[in-house]
Amino acid sequence: MLRDPERLILPGLPAIEIYDHLPSTNAEARRRIATGQATDGWIVARTQSAGRGRRGRAWISEEGNLFASRILEPRMPAFRAPELSFVASLATFDAVSAHLPPASATVTCKWPNDILINRCKAAGLLLESEGASGWVVIGIGVNVMSAPAGVEFPATSLREHGGRASAPDVLQSLAAAFERWYEIWRAGGFVPIRDAWRQRAAGIGEAIRVRLEAREFTGSFMDIDETGALLVRLSEGTIERVAAGDVFFV
Repeated sequence: MLRDPERLILPGLPAIEIYDHLPSTNAEARRRIATGQATDGWIVARTQSAGRGRRGRAWISEEGNLFASRILEPRMPAFRAPELSFVASLATFDAVSAHLPPASATVTCKWPNDILINRCKAAGLLLESEGASGWVVIGIGVNVMSAPAGVEFPATSLREHGGRASAPDVLQSLAAAFERWYEIWRAGGFVPIRDAWRQRAAGIGEAIRVRLEAREFTGSFMDIDETGALLVRLSEGTIERVAAGDVFFV
């Protein structure tokens, strides 16, 4: 039985519910949707024991970091749901940048849904669209105080780069930034979001390795298309479009 969460109300922002512990903030959000209890807002856990990343990978949830899920009902065609991953990436970029000392490090967005500090992963996102219900859940994890060791893609934390913010500090910045970018998306569609993401993207024009479920290949990161898919130029000059996969810098 879950204890009732604390409720944080910030002016002009959706309600934020904070639990001491959850297995997974995304799982709690999806449970609410499935049982008709979903409302627009944030679910946050100080600790979680079964956090998930993309493709079912475990998200290492160390105490002192931020674990949050945004529940929203954007009332859009289902095929546009992936655009919200870029909205969340921009918001997370802003929140991370706001809590680092000026000029202390380079913050970038990595396709499809990571935030990097000096090319090391500081935050990740997981978007789950609940189909016919119309609800979307965006899970966001930020390495505020610490980062996991021994992971495939190098990880880092805000604290490692001189950040002195706590997870609640980053949460408030994230919640405000998300609403700003969400309103830009609602008013202008994906074009301004895509343009802003590209300006902050890591690796455009560089060699990358792309891992799909059945194969891997290398090429040059050209751009993202009008849907957010990755465009990679292969050695023979052809362009490969990737809707989902893992990217590594070569």
